[in-house]
Amino acid sequence: MLTSKQRAYLIGLSNGLGSILQIGKGGVGPEAAEAAEEAFHNRELIKINILKTSPDEPDLAADKLSKRTKSEIVKVIGRKVVLYRPFKDEPQIILPKK
Repeated sequence: MLTSKQRAYLIGLSNGLGSILQIGKGGVGPEAAEAAEEAFHNRELIKINILKTSPDEPDLAADKLSKRTKSEIVKVIGRKVVLYRPFKDEPQIILPKK
């Protein structure tokens, strides 16, 4: 569970990121979860764009993706979702202390 200080730090880092994944009319299905999982192999912080054609609302899509990828929801603003999952061996993003 992220603290508000850690969340604020990650939000600051996510401001410079572009969307890696777009969720469209297929919603958050196995393909979307698999694409997010692949993105987490290279990054700890990912930004996702939920298109208007998606059957899932952004907060619901974020919840589904975070559960399927075992990641933390950093923020949901509009149709943008930011998820965080540290690397197991050696985290690259050093979070502020709790």
